[in-house]
Amino acid sequence: MITLSLSEIGLYSFALLLLFITPGPVWVALFARSLKGGFSGAWPLALGVAIGDICWPALALLSLGQIVSLHGDIIFWLRYVAVAVFVGMGIGLYLAPVHPLQAETKLTKEGVLAGFLAGLMVIIGNPKAMLFYIGILPGFFDVSRLQMADIMLIALISALVPFTGNLILGLAVGRARQLISSVSARRRLNQGSGIILIAVGGLILVTV
Repeated sequence: MITLSLSEIGLYSFALLLLFITPGPVWVALFARSLKGGFSGAWPLALGVAIGDICWPALALLSLGQIVSLHGDIIFWLRYVAVAVFVGMGIGLYLAPVHPLQAETKLTKEGVLAGFLAGLMVIIGNPKAMLFYIGILPGFFDVSRLQMADIMLIALISALVPFTGNLILGLAVGRARQLISSVSARRRLNQGSGIILIAVGGLILVTV
């Protein structure tokens, strides 16, 4: 039985959207593959990324469930960790210097399997993603009351939001090329995303 409220799901989905629109390695690889093979080059990578995006939040929530069962009062402080993560990310994005982005050759090999494995490698090859989810998820959900259905739904949302965005980005590669190639445009995007991430951190703080 799902116990999550629509407001919890909505706020978390919005935060994932903000994180998605911040250019990073997945954007660069997706952009490069789209230039080479169009949408057929982009969707396998997006699918590989989605698999990883399902695994890490699910593992993080299962780990948090174990932690909370042993130390129930820790969940209160984990909410403040989530606030610190978002505010820190927002400030970091706003102030970060912007350099030209380049995709590694191994991420842009042609072929469906190569694209899928490249996307999987970007996500699964980064175990820090689990620590990231452990840091932010308590800011959105009461981990102590989550059921297995809730965990599955959160994992699905964690994959579906960026997967949808990656597919749209692959289709809109012409526009994406102008955006990601422009240092000034990326700087404005980072600053705007940074400000909103700080606001999300503040929103979590007032609802703690």
